[in-house]
Amino acid sequence: MPAASSRTTAVSAVVTAALAAGLLTGAATTSASASTTADAQVRIHDIQGSTRISPLAGQQVAGVAGVVTGVRTYGSKGFWFQDPQADADPATSEGIFVYTGSAPTVAVGDAVTVSGTVTEYVPGGLDSGNQSLTQISKPTVTLVSSGNALPAPVRITSRSVPSRYTPEGDPAAGGSVNALRLQPSRYALDHYESLEGMNVEVGTSRVVGATDTHAELWVTVKPHENDARRGGTVYGSYTSQNTGRLQIQSLVPLAQQPFPKANVGDVLSGATEGPLDFTQYGGYTLTARTMGTVVDRGLRRETTRKQRDGELAVATYNVENLDPSDPQEKFDALAAAVVDNLASPDVLALEEIQDNNGSKSDGTVAADLTVGKFIAAIEAAGGPAYDWRSIDPQDKKDGGEPGGNIRQVFLFNPERVSFTDRAGGDATSATEVVRERGRAALTLSPGRIDPTNPAWENSRKPLVGEFSFRGRPVFVVANHFASKGGDESIFSEHQPPTRSSEVQRHAQAETVNTFVKKLLSTQKNADVLVVGDINDFEFSGTTEALTAGGVLYPAIKSLPRSERYSYVYQGNSQVLDQILTSPSIRGFHYDSVHINAEFADQNSDHDPQVVRFRP
Repeated sequence: MPAASSRTTAVSAVVTAALAAGLLTGAATTSASASTTADAQVRIHDIQGSTRISPLAGQQVAGVAGVVTGVRTYGSKGFWFQDPQADADPATSEGIFVYTGSAPTVAVGDAVTVSGTVTEYVPGGLDSGNQSLTQISKPTVTLVSSGNALPAPVRITSRSVPSRYTPEGDPAAGGSVNALRLQPSRYALDHYESLEGMNVEVGTSRVVGATDTHAELWVTVKPHENDARRGGTVYGSYTSQNTGRLQIQSLVPLAQQPFPKANVGDVLSGATEGPLDFTQYGGYTLTARTMGTVVDRGLRRETTRKQRDGELAVATYNVENLDPSDPQEKFDALAAAVVDNLASPDVLALEEIQDNNGSKSDGTVAADLTVGKFIAAIEAAGGPAYDWRSIDPQDKKDGGEPGGNIRQVFLFNPERVSFTDRAGGDATSATEVVRERGRAALTLSPGRIDPTNPAWENSRKPLVGEFSFRGRPVFVVANHFASKGGDESIFSEHQPPTRSSEVQRHAQAETVNTFVKKLLSTQKNADVLVVGDINDFEFSGTTEALTAGGVLYPAIKSLPRSERYSYVYQGNSQVLDQILTSPSIRGFHYDSVHINAEFADQNSDHDPQVVRFRP
């Protein structure tokens, strides 16, 4: 870790003072009591400084000169301008955002001078842990001339972006990197920060995050960095953040120019150029004045093979808040995926099945209409006439969309597998393990695992069912662990970032692990599958807690590293959905069936998982 320079010490004092004065905020506002800098001629690089926090934060500046490089007329309205005369310090940016609050009156190419207050804006608010964006607020803008040439863009390339992602934060500052002097040739986040607000460009790049509903996509300037077989970039550990990823947005209003639609593996061809911003959900973001052209590389949805004679196929699928008010097209598309892409598995554990009136909050908890409509759609698509089992949750006790009462549901093909019903299961009763005729059995089937345990507060309780395939019992535990909401992003000011949500998932995993241990202590060779939206990675502490004692194996680890993902977030292909197997399940075939996460058109944001084995 570099030694603190005198400038770093000064910046630490500025951060403390800015926080006290309310100048380091999550809103584009400032204190009116800001002091005025004594410098007669402040340049943009003086404002940006060589750390993430401006050494002039909270001060008034006057007559700051530059050329406008981008104008934003929506969202956080304002413009970027840049000093064409750079200093010799690679750590200091020459560009900055001017927050106007209303549609700016300047145009790209205008030479202007700006007076106003230097502030640090934290997208998402101080509690988000995000880094801040240095900007000038409450500006007075003077036009000097128009039609000027723009500063040449800085090209962001595989060579320019370092392979190391970020320095560790200063322990004395709570793990924050804010006061550390930037080392743009050593760390990727420092490199991007040194370009904050500047005119930048990426050349032809591969898309690693499909176009989303917010009109943004992700590219990588490092096509060989942890590359996935289908074109993405795999997030395989907490130290593999993938430095080449960059979010792309457009400064052109969508009504004037629709945002291009791209899937993972497509190519954004040609130059994409504009100011480098910092946003709440994407971190460093190229806000494009000019956008490259999307070249379709023909990504296709995968289809898994059908189970062979003697094989049991068990799948899990998060169907994203499905309820009867959803259009029939969604039911039909999800049903077609079950039949065509998942080859009609024998058992299908569903997550995010909502109650019969969806998000309407009126005490309804039953989901028979939701499930019935889905089963009918599957049969209409040529699939089997599935039967189903589930347990209705208590109203508003399981998290998810308010009023939706999401839960897990088992579908099963009665032509292939039978369900062992043991009456009495309800929202608050815990199923237990007993020995019956020399084998493990459940006291309640379907049942819930320890549903009153605090680990499940405001979260989905695990649903466990006892199935029979060719006379052999198979236990399936369907899960939907607590979400990652509240975690700091990988581009947080705290490095490593705080992952507060995993505390609950660890407790949930320990509870499920304890239950599996009961099954295996009762019957050593019991076939147990723990499936569902685990909301955590295969290398996470959550998975370690699930597998403790060797009672479960994360089956996705049987795949090559380039295929280990079920979800794409911020350009990282990663694991959230899992199937874990007990030791008796050997010789299985696992498939993460990529039909959603990599595509701009999605029926869910998760990819289903399927395992086939011979009990």
